[in-house]
Amino acid sequence: MNDKKEIYGLIGHPVKHSLSAAMHNAAFSHLGINAEYKLFDVSPEDLEDFLLNDVEVEDIQGNKIRSKDIVCFNITVPHKVNVTKILMQKFPVDIYACNQTNLEDAILTGAVNTVKRNNDKLEYWNTDAGGFVESLEKDLNINLGNQHEKVKDVMLFGCGGAGRAVITGLSWKQNKIDKIFVYEPAVQVIDSFKMHIKTLPSKLQNMLNDKIEFITELQISEKIQDVQLLINASPVGMHEGDGSIIDKNLLHDGLSIYDVIYNRNTQLVEDAKSLNLSAVGGKGMLLYQGTRAFGLWTNINVWMHPKNPGEKMREVLEKALKV
Repeated sequence: MNDKKEIYGLIGHPVKHSLSAAMHNAAFSHLGINAEYKLFDVSPEDLEDFLLNDVEVEDIQGNKIRSKDIVCFNITVPHKVNVTKILMQKFPVDIYACNQTNLEDAILTGAVNTVKRNNDKLEYWNTDAGGFVESLEKDLNINLGNQHEKVKDVMLFGCGGAGRAVITGLSWKQNKIDKIFVYEPAVQVIDSFKMHIKTLPSKLQNMLNDKIEFITELQISEKIQDVQLLINASPVGMHEGDGSIIDKNLLHDGLSIYDVIYNRNTQLVEDAKSLNLSAVGGKGMLLYQGTRAFGLWTNINVWMHPKNPGEKMREVLEKALKV
């Protein structure tokens, strides 16, 4: 019998404030799995070595471990895009040959957040897009695959890592979204996303180019009138004292609000609720991307398992956030 504890983890820079360890360790403990999820601060210059070689790394408590002894791990900022480039070059996949939504999402998004070691090969996925869509359905009661759903046009603030995941989820072939109006003030972020789109097969390029319309700040007040869902995937609202991404007076009846920020009730969400609009923060997206990653690693459906580790993960997350 092998009593050696398997090591899982999160790599990013920084990582010390992450709630992923609390969620996953609660699930391992609840299911009696001999595993531990640790946090590893990996600098951008050390990223490729960590992924492709066997190097010594430290968790945030200073414990040393070989990188190849970390059997599964999540990726967080600022590594999601660079990890994708490294892994797709070393372990390429054909988007038309794969039949896993989470793998397709990694290719479409150009961002990986979930990795599993399989001997000398690294398997990789993106669970952020699926986590967003699942949260949209369970927390806002919006099912984008329903042809009778009222949401057809969406306005999105931000097309960085989180914004790319949102766009991917909105663009799933079964979803009935017509147009995504994207406002992103950083030109380099827009250029990076456009460059990524050009690397995709022409069919996917055409799909995204048909759905996405980049807008200027001056166009927001006009375009918002015709959308049914407003999403904030920008950092605005993350810090105490932050204002809203949009003037409260532009929020209208029939508009639903989703803010991917999960560590506090943002001004956007507060403004929406004061107008009796449906609005939620990103706690659900964080939870569901985590439960999807856990399932990919362990082959356990956390919501169907008799012990329901998904609820244990939710409980720990809600206790930590208190929002």
